Amino acid sequence: MDIFKRISEHRTEKDSLSWTGTFAEYIELLRSNPGLARTAHSRVYDMIASQGINDQVGHKSYKFFNQEIFGLDRAVEKLVEEYFHSAARRLDVRKRILLLMGPVSGGKSTIVTMLKRGLEQFAKTDLGAVYAIKGCPMHEEPLHLIPMELRPEIERELNVKIEGSLCPSCQMRLKTEYNGCIEDVHVERVFVSEEGRVGIGTFSPSDPKSQDIADLTGSIDFSTITEFGSESDPRAYRFDGELNKANRGIMEFQEMLKCDEKFLWNLLSLTQEGNFKAGRFALISADELIIAHTNETEYKSFIANKKNEALQSRMIVMPIPYNLRVSDEEKIYYKLIGQSDMSHIHIAPHALRVAAIFSILTRLKETKKQGMDLIKKMRMYDGEVVEGYKEADLKEMQNEYQEEGMSGIDPRYVINRISSALIRQDLQCINALDVLRALKDGLDQHPSITKDERERFLNFISVARKEYDDIAKKEVQKAFVYSFEESARTIFDNYLDNIEAYCNWGKIKDPLTGEEMDPDERLMRSIEEQIGISENAKKAFREEILIRISSYSRKGRRFEYNSHERLREAIEKKLFTDLKDIVKITTSTKTPDEKQLKKINDVTKQLIDEHGYCPVCANELLRYVGSLLNR
Repeated sequence: MDIFKRISEHRTEKDSLSWTGTFAEYIELLRSNPGLARTAHSRVYDMIASQGINDQVGHKSYKFFNQEIFGLDRAVEKLVEEYFHSAARRLDVRKRILLLMGPVSGGKSTIVTMLKRGLEQFAKTDLGAVYAIKGCPMHEEPLHLIPMELRPEIERELNVKIEGSLCPSCQMRLKTEYNGCIEDVHVERVFVSEEGRVGIGTFSPSDPKSQDIADLTGSIDFSTITEFGSESDPRAYRFDGELNKANRGIMEFQEMLKCDEKFLWNLLSLTQEGNFKAGRFALISADELIIAHTNETEYKSFIANKKNEALQSRMIVMPIPYNLRVSDEEKIYYKLIGQSDMSHIHIAPHALRVAAIFSILTRLKETKKQGMDLIKKMRMYDGEVVEGYKEADLKEMQNEYQEEGMSGIDPRYVINRISSALIRQDLQCINALDVLRALKDGLDQHPSITKDERERFLNFISVARKEYDDIAKKEVQKAFVYSFEESARTIFDNYLDNIEAYCNWGKIKDPLTGEEMDPDERLMRSIEEQIGISENAKKAFREEILIRISSYSRKGRRFEYNSHERLREAIEKKLFTDLKDIVKITTSTKTPDEKQLKKINDVTKQLIDEHGYCPVCANELLRYVGSLLNR
């Protein structure tokens, strides 16, 4: 790759997007595309929608968030539909501050960062183009040039809505540079950029004694006072505060409720009326989406203070809880590790899953539903089918506690513990037991965990360990069964022959003597019992298999050993039960003979080739499962 050629191409691409013209030419652009004059809220919603919306039965998901945000589908849907979509339609919610409230490391900052980066990219597309008065310090909407009394008829003519008035700087320039001829005013295409302070502003609290309100609203340029003679002359004022620069885009308040009160007073008018006070000027119009984030403790302190009622009434609070799905929690960990310099270390299959199981268990609340424990609830939340419960039960549990997911172990803690295990032991590979050990060791060092919580969390680590034991045995089972696939097919064929005779009230022939015999009930039950098929349910299950065989036959397809998921599972479990002693001996023998060594090598190869293990963790898995089977 020619680096400098690529840089040159990037520069050319950016230059090709530039546009400069007069206000009259901008009006012609609006005639063909009225959407150019959209509000900041509309621009953000269109940016999200442009990536695609999956409209499924009962809920929507947004592709814009899918690459970075995992397990927060319900929170994100509520955020987009109840705030962004409504605000884009000019409903009253656009006059509110959007406050994301939730536990630490829950995704609040990630959502805001995604919106900012997304808006920067969207502004480079034809759909997201932003045009502003050239030279305006607030890069404001050119339609502000149109006098108030002419706006109603021009709005009808162009099919747009015009809100806001010219900033003091542009008012003076219109008089001094253009002699009041608005059609000659220069307009340019601008590109939203946090780094360039165009359309994105960020305010972070610091020491109230050193922080100045000018950080938000701009300040007097004392070096020009002698030249222009007055503090009320726009040329003697720097319109460079965060509220000025965030115009046409997003204004982010980091840890908003930690800010000194005086810094938030400006938001009272900005949210409701779309303007704020700066210097010795009339109210300055601003079109910006104000988004803030804070944790639950700060929010509770804020609403407890009666002095904050005015600001509180201008907020829409969106809870952003922790993810409650194990599979999505795994994705979070993979993403965070992938961003580090430790991505070269092999992570054994299921290592991050056990960490995810532990984390999710700490966040779930016990349900009042009869027979439902935390493990079953965790599985249902993760999309698994739990016998005896339906979709309605899942929705009932999800609505049982409004605060579920607002507490528990955060992803940052888990990654910190995994990182310490990776660094300290200088490992080539990290497995589930390493992860659980690191999590357990870290509980003593966690500053905010009480003694009772520690006991509860230690119990969850034990539960996660038991879950891993089951997973490990199944993984080895699959690898061994693959090595004995011919045996599995033989059991499969025998089972099909027997259930066909059973369902058709027929006999089967002994393959050696040719003698006709009744179906082998013991064989059929030994397979069905592996997956919990009761005596009463056996007939229905056998008939279901025959119907599936008939369906495959009509379509010209062969009914294979893995064509029916539950039957495949039953046969594998049956075969593994029969092979258990062989597995036990093979995995735990310190000096295996030639035959046992071949079996170990076959199984290890299968674990590496098909299941994502490396030679180190494959051998560790076999030793561990051998110890489990020998207990």
